[in-house]
Amino acid sequence: MINQKYLDKAEVLIEALPYIRCFNRKIVVIKYGGSAMLDDELKKNVIKDAVLLKLVGFKPIIVHGGGKEISRWVGKVGMEPRFINGLRVTDKDTMEIAEMVLAKVNKELVTLVESLGVRAVGVSGKDGGLLKCRKKLSDGQDIGYVGEVEEVNPKVLFDLLEKDFLPIVFPVGYDENYDSYNINADDAACAIAEAVNAEKLAFLSDIEGVYRDHNDPSTLISELSVSEAEELIQKGYVGGGMIPKLRNCIDAIEHGVSRVHILDGRIPHSLLLEIFTNKGIGTAILREDGVKFYHEYE
Repeated sequence: MINQKYLDKAEVLIEALPYIRCFNRKIVVIKYGGSAMLDDELKKNVIKDAVLLKLVGFKPIIVHGGGKEISRWVGKVGMEPRFINGLRVTDKDTMEIAEMVLAKVNKELVTLVESLGVRAVGVSGKDGGLLKCRKKLSDGQDIGYVGEVEEVNPKVLFDLLEKDFLPIVFPVGYDENYDSYNINADDAACAIAEAVNAEKLAFLSDIEGVYRDHNDPSTLISELSVSEAEELIQKGYVGGGMIPKLRNCIDAIEHGVSRVHILDGRIPHSLLLEIFTNKGIGTAILREDGVKFYHEYE
């Protein structure tokens, strides 16, 4: 008699087949941030997920932040982190620290991917003119070297994908005067996903997804169309940090990305569970004519 656990493993693989077939050779942009960057075990799980996607035929691109790590290093040198409307006030000294910390995090992620047998290359938004930006204001206030993406030149990413590398991007770009700017990682991932015509964009953060009632975890929404997402915002069902995240999702879809996923990176292997299982565990936002996969294969 075959042990049931082996049959269960086979079922999991069979359930993943339609998704592997559908997204084979398609570009998937993964925005990696939040607590999953600080926990070594979660970090390994996220990278294993990205490596598995690569090995089964997807073309992943990782875009990562590092806000909590930047704050830690700013504190280490005796400076006080300051925020206005959720955006870090970034003077020249803070910008210098941010770029050094993000580069350090980037190479740690490259090393993790390489240790799992996949070739990876870390790039900043400066490399190959990937991210050109302008100064971003916060409600009219100058908050220093914080950038808003103005133009994406994805050639360096296409070249790396063509040579079978997994690109890992950290969001530092420059303006027309070649001054360095720190860019919000969500914004950078969204802009990159649009520029490379990604099939999927996945946000890994510290939230489980979108709720109809943020006080009731049982109201997690598995799939949303763009119009449904707009309605949630307009009717006040979502607020705070979820609004800009949903706006990014809507913008990405309106500029050609097929599906956007909002996932809790604190859950081990949340990326695989969302992409390869019928019900998923986060929220997927899709075009009005998008196929609702979570219902198609039930």
